[in-house]
Amino acid sequence: HTMNHEDLEEISDADMKKTVRQVNDLMAEKFGYAITLLRPPYIYGPMNNVYREAFVFDCAMADRVFRLPGDGSLPLQFFHIEDLCRFTELLLEKHPDQRVFNVGNPDVVTAAQWAEACYAAAGKPFRAVQVSPDIPMRSYFSFHPYAYRLDVTAQQRLMPETIPLTDGLRDAYAWYAANSELVRKKPYMEFIDQNGL
Repeated sequence: HTMNHEDLEEISDADMKKTVRQVNDLMAEKFGYAITLLRPPYIYGPMNNVYREAFVFDCAMADRVFRLPGDGSLPLQFFHIEDLCRFTELLLEKHPDQRVFNVGNPDVVTAAQWAEACYAAAGKPFRAVQVSPDIPMRSYFSFHPYAYRLDVTAQQRLMPETIPLTDGLRDAYAWYAANSELVRKKPYMEFIDQNGL
């Protein structure tokens, strides 16, 4: 994927594969089974206590104009929690030889498309303005400024169907509307209001 971790040293693909094999060998020796690594993009859906889609739902319910980072083209990729659970069950049933899977919806959406889909899930019209790149994105937006584009081809061979983002956001909104107190909220709206964005 394209996530940038500047504080971590570079690890080559060969070194990463070697390390995964070594850990798998140790796990198999100690516990009698090898591990399988799942690399998801952003997880969403009911019971998500991270203030991502919930932030956009709050903006929608307050009839606020949404603040998009730049032109809203930041690519984002998601995976519904039920799909993650379903894929985990498939791995336990099928025991594939592959030990590392990128998982997620195959479609990547822009930040603008995602925010608009969140407003639609809340039954509200979407209006947005662009925020200058000079303003730190994490002060007013619920994602870091890096792109997620995971190749989920191997996952799709085992599980070709995933919950469409629009359906999953409706599930997430229904849960949030009844459980908003369970989400750890961040002061994005306060920042927006205090800085006249």
